[in-house]
Amino acid sequence: MSGRILIADDVATNRIVLKVKLTTACYDVTQAVSVSDVVDIAHSQQPDLILLGQTLQGGGGVEACRRLKAIPALAAIPVVIISPVADRADRLAALRVGADDFLTKPLDESTLLAMVRNLMRVHATRDEVTRRHVLAEEMGFGEAPASFQKQANIALVAPAVETGLMWRKALTQEMSQKVTVMTKAQALEDVSQTGAVPDVFIISANLSEQGDGLRLVSELRSRLSTRYAVIIFIDETKNSPSASMALDLGANAVMSGYFDAEEISVRLDRLIPGKFLSDQVRSTVDQRLNLAMTDPLTGLYNRRYAGSYLNRLEAQSTQSGRGFALMLLDLDKFKGINDRYGHFAGDEVLVDVSKRLRASIRDVDLLARFGGEEFLIAMPDTDHDAALIMAERLRRVVGETPVYSGAVSAQIPVTMSIGVAVAPTGGCEPGQTQALLQSADRALYASKAEGRNLVTFVQSAA
Repeated sequence: MSGRILIADDVATNRIVLKVKLTTACYDVTQAVSVSDVVDIAHSQQPDLILLGQTLQGGGGVEACRRLKAIPALAAIPVVIISPVADRADRLAALRVGADDFLTKPLDESTLLAMVRNLMRVHATRDEVTRRHVLAEEMGFGEAPASFQKQANIALVAPAVETGLMWRKALTQEMSQKVTVMTKAQALEDVSQTGAVPDVFIISANLSEQGDGLRLVSELRSRLSTRYAVIIFIDETKNSPSASMALDLGANAVMSGYFDAEEISVRLDRLIPGKFLSDQVRSTVDQRLNLAMTDPLTGLYNRRYAGSYLNRLEAQSTQSGRGFALMLLDLDKFKGINDRYGHFAGDEVLVDVSKRLRASIRDVDLLARFGGEEFLIAMPDTDHDAALIMAERLRRVVGETPVYSGAVSAQIPVTMSIGVAVAPTGGCEPGQTQALLQSADRALYASKAEGRNLVTFVQSAA
């Protein structure tokens, strides 16, 4: 399954319709009928997303959301409230108690599924940031959260300058942040050349040409400097395909119809602090752990960090009941590369392979240099089939293109053998991670014995 979703609605047909849509998309769905059920199931199952009916028994969707957000262990779970009527006051009330979004019936299936995918990604990223923050604290590299909230830099990218100025006037009346009007070209030029990176982009769907807004969202998400910015997409046409496309491209929210400064302010009151906290945690981990926990040659995490990470991953698997995959990857005949081309060329191979692996895995996966020419990849919430697809892709990424060595001006053929072990769905038992590592090592040895440049799972290595 792609993720776990809790549907809560007091009308059975509503739950059934949603369940059919989501199970068809391969999500694991649980149902509830009341506010108390929602809280109990959220505690026991830790879903990745909760969909709440507005008329839920025991106080409604807003009350359920309020109670969820008041419980620290549940507050990070994304929540969407679904209403039978389009009511702006209800939408604002839902957002103010912490709902991530608000949908109105009849539901557009493509928008619903795009929102689910988007929030799943956000939730996974938050989990990974939290995991690394806890690790930093355990290793003595933690940093207390800032005691003040800095001012955010908000960029408005409107169809025309005059429209942008009207947007800015309306938004500055709602919140005290720095608001700037930009063209599409300025948004890209400013962040890449001057270093003045906005924290938030509010982008119209149609700028100088139809579809320009979507292209800008894609550009911003693909660039390192703006990858973690908050993006709100203004779709002037209700229920257009742009809404689902914007969410899939990485917009944090899509607002249909018109520029609503009050709603944007309410959304940003939650999104901006979350963005700043993630930035702080990421900076703390990157800067302080880089020296003590990374390999100086490849820039990957080292074995010490990997061990602490696996302990944390095991604890979370035990609590959540979700499996994960471990891979050990080893360059084939690496000693022969060093002997034939020299150690400088061997270092170039290690660096190049590290870059290829890092570019091919998910943001939530861990990649570490585990030994001389051996690498470890830990993949949270990953089953056998997903691990197999990833392992085969990594094998091809390394083996299909030679590494160019500047030291000897030569193309060096490289292949990699991979051993994989998967923790079962249902939770990892304490101490099981070390056994999984040993199993992955046996699987790796089997790949070598069978001729190298192979992927072997622990089942076939036993």
